[in-house]
Amino acid sequence: EEEEEDEDEDDWWSKFYAAMGDKAKSQRQTGRDRLKIYSCELEALPEFEGLQDFCQTFPLYLPGGHSTGDDDPVGEFKGLFCIYPLPEDPAVSPPPRHFQQLPPSQPQKCLVRVYVVRAFDLPPKDRNRLCDPYVRISLGKKKLGQRDQYVPNTLEPVFGRLFEVTGTIPLEKDLRVTLLDYDVVPPDQEIGTTTIDLENRLLSRYRANCGLAARYRTTGPGCWRDQLPPSRILEHFAHTRGLPAPEFSAEGTAVTFGDQTILLSQFESYPPVHQHPGPPRERLALHVLHRCHLVPEHLETRTLYNSTQPGMEQGKVQMWVDVFPSSLGSPGPPVDITPRKPQRYELRCVVWNTRDVDMGDVNLIGQQMSDIYVMGWLDGLEEQRQRTDIHYRSLQGDGAFNWRFIFSFQCLAAEELCVLPRKEHFWSLDPTVRKVPPKLILQVWDNDKFSADDFLGVLELELSRLPQPAQQPQNCTPNPQGTPQSPWPWRGTRVPSQFSLFRQKRARGWWPCTVQDGNKRRLSGKLELSLELLTAKEAEERPAGRGRDEPNMYPKLLPPVRPEWSFLWLQAPLRTLRYGIWRQHRGRISLGLALLLLLVLLLTFVYATPGYLAMKLVNPLESWRFGGGQRH
Repeated sequence: EEEEEDEDEDDWWSKFYAAMGDKAKSQRQTGRDRLKIYSCELEALPEFEGLQDFCQTFPLYLPGGHSTGDDDPVGEFKGLFCIYPLPEDPAVSPPPRHFQQLPPSQPQKCLVRVYVVRAFDLPPKDRNRLCDPYVRISLGKKKLGQRDQYVPNTLEPVFGRLFEVTGTIPLEKDLRVTLLDYDVVPPDQEIGTTTIDLENRLLSRYRANCGLAARYRTTGPGCWRDQLPPSRILEHFAHTRGLPAPEFSAEGTAVTFGDQTILLSQFESYPPVHQHPGPPRERLALHVLHRCHLVPEHLETRTLYNSTQPGMEQGKVQMWVDVFPSSLGSPGPPVDITPRKPQRYELRCVVWNTRDVDMGDVNLIGQQMSDIYVMGWLDGLEEQRQRTDIHYRSLQGDGAFNWRFIFSFQCLAAEELCVLPRKEHFWSLDPTVRKVPPKLILQVWDNDKFSADDFLGVLELELSRLPQPAQQPQNCTPNPQGTPQSPWPWRGTRVPSQFSLFRQKRARGWWPCTVQDGNKRRLSGKLELSLELLTAKEAEERPAGRGRDEPNMYPKLLPPVRPEWSFLWLQAPLRTLRYGIWRQHRGRISLGLALLLLLVLLLTFVYATPGYLAMKLVNPLESWRFGGGQRH
């Protein structure tokens, strides 16, 4: 039931990407609402007899002209030549005539809806080896499509355009779809054109004028767009094939069609849970129609040709056409195929701590240490590069930061792709749009004052496929050999489960950063992070500053508690001696000072003893008197 509800909320593009087999962009779990994508023109499919099952098209040439030459046809003749075998017995009735039900002989006014989805494999037309294509539709003397609606700098444009035009068939039967390359100074170059015979689609018994949808819905995104409900279409189908009209039961859960009785329970084992399912009669009629080999809801791929290069393909366009005769009433609402618009997101990454980071320096007394800082950015948005403050003199690879990174980017949420519009040159008129997976890149560095900083490790996290973090740093130990399925080598053979930050919104834990060591990657440290993804509205409601700047909220980041010896030695040389030498060698230093004092005393005694002895020998009385020992 949840899958059905999700499909109700999907747009048309989810159905398109599901039909293309791209599950990441479709976000569709089931394939009940199917879309058939043909790799060629609808007329080229043998199962639909080239849409000439009712009558065939024969080109007309001037006298002396021929189709094998370079002569262009001056018109077309539509008809059918049939040879009937006559029975030998004259009493036997001849075979039935081919044309049992003829269409109206008068021209029909029709509403034509042209859906142009996308094009690909277009030839380059500009100096940058790209082109700026736009669509132009022509039917009779009517033309639609504007020059300013071009897609810049691409050979695979996504149009998502709907054109509505009225025409009189067969007087205006040839629909021309042309792709042109926009130029600053007209005229624009023609890329290629494809022509569709609308009359054949209207006359075909395969009902090619409007593809048969997979479901019947009265409202919503997948609303029924045809003029007639499925029950009326089934009656019309029986009439054109010379079959008796279908008979439905009072409840609409059973129908007798031909010599069969068909029940709705054969197709629906439980009541539909999607919104606006429509009455049982229409749902059953639609199921029966799907058995009649009619043209389904589809997308055809048409080849483009250019008159200046006849016979050479100029790319392909994916589209479909709906033709609605005005005599049958007004059609349903059109399908919304507007391309998805990117939304503004904000990624907040808080770097809490590091563990077991490689040592990049050696201090004066031979200890290995690092002055650690972390740098981060989003792939493709290097201009938003940010870095933490520096945790000085880390002796065991541990660092404390409590530092917030904030990255703003545009993303297609349904496809989970980051949109990067950027001008290739300063003289470029329009930006070139790239779509890449949103990837957070974090690098750990060792700060050096008098040389280049040392690279210690990197962590790359794709937001749509985040591996589950470890809750304790000791559990974040990778296996040096690695596993081929994971972006980095985790311990064991089981690859950690992945999740999308676009759905989970928040995550916190320990992730390993690695460094290239020869032909393999090895663990070079661990990062404790918290990730949070917000929409533009959520970010405005919950403001936060970079680093520990104001507004310091969500969460409030306090200054990190770092060891007393974590400081820059140039700013406090005496503290450097205290924590770098005294704390490590205070026993030896104390013993040395004591020995030095004894040595000074000994040297003083040795220096003073000869003079005192000489004075004693030369004048002992005087020395005795001066010593205060006179007798009375």
